[in-house]
Amino acid sequence: MAKRKKYPKLPNGYGSIKYLGKGRRNPYAVHPPTTEFDIDGVPQTPKALCYVDDWIKGFAVLTAYKAGTYQPGMEKELTPDLKNDSPNIIQRILADYSLVKGVEHSEQGKTFSDIFKEYYLDRFKHEYKYKGKKSSMEQCMSAAFKNCAELYDKEFISLVANDLQKVIDDCPLKHSSLELIVTLFHQMYRYARKNNLCKEDYSQFVKIGIEDDDEHGVPFSDCELSTLWKHKDDKVVEMILIMCYSGFRLAAYKTLKIDMDEKYFQGGVKTKASKNRIVPIHSGIYELVKHRLECSHALLDTTTTKFRESMYRTLEDIGIEKHTPHDCRHTFSRLCEKYRVSENDRKRMLGHAFSDITNSVYGHRELEDLREEIEKIKICY
Repeated sequence: MAKRKKYPKLPNGYGSIKYLGKGRRNPYAVHPPTTEFDIDGVPQTPKALCYVDDWIKGFAVLTAYKAGTYQPGMEKELTPDLKNDSPNIIQRILADYSLVKGVEHSEQGKTFSDIFKEYYLDRFKHEYKYKGKKSSMEQCMSAAFKNCAELYDKEFISLVANDLQKVIDDCPLKHSSLELIVTLFHQMYRYARKNNLCKEDYSQFVKIGIEDDDEHGVPFSDCELSTLWKHKDDKVVEMILIMCYSGFRLAAYKTLKIDMDEKYFQGGVKTKASKNRIVPIHSGIYELVKHRLECSHALLDTTTTKFRESMYRTLEDIGIEKHTPHDCRHTFSRLCEKYRVSENDRKRMLGHAFSDITNSVYGHRELEDLREEIEKIKICY
């Protein structure tokens, strides 16, 4: 049986041509360059531009796309037949490729600072030096940019993963500040790839080499929890109680899977151990969760920033000293410890990694096992 011909690997950022198997009239799917990435930085293949019967036609389509000359249906005009009146493929590729190289050459001089300012204007709709009130995200990205001074004058297109990693490794700031720098890298490369300003997203290879140091917090006391329960009809307090008895990070409540029949949450953010973990819905907050879903169809129906602001105002109004949303997670941990929930199950429900191979690889617990443990926690009315 004859083997399918192997074609050369396409340049980074050029797009892709995927063979879908024999038996199809047009077995090659032609995809434009990736511009979307999931929360882990994994590229998401975009919708195909078209489907063609020949790899060379696919390459011609991608070259036209990169050059900005592609029009839907163009692939139907392409033919390898030199006697045909339609423009032959080789001529078309060469003409478009010269345009592509011209675009790449024009971007050679753009520095990291230049790309940042373009990204900033595109994202926030005003210049970086804007003197008016800035959103929380603007302030965070501006602060992150200030910590990348060693990259300012370097050509963006010439940067590689080691250049970005060096910024992280040399920065003396806390883990949270390093996270902002990595976020800035991700967003700048997303903008650059979307606008054909780079060939590869090197930000996906950047890692933070120090342990997360933002897990510190002050849990709610039993007296404070009692006060919260007395005000459980308040929408903000309702959410605070749900967090105190489930232990997820605030951002996770935007995307949690909630099974009201089997009574459990599933999801999580940030670390490998945190993601997709299961936490039973404690019987004490079941009605609160049900009420919230019936009213808002979501646990967290606003942004994390707006919820924080509402939380601080509400706690002040009911006479409780300031606590952060992350303190709710610490409260859950404290309650697990107080009511002697199994240490291993406390780690599982909080999404903490196990240091021993027995628990990390072979430790498996059923939903009802976890429910038995979480129900040890008593409600502090």
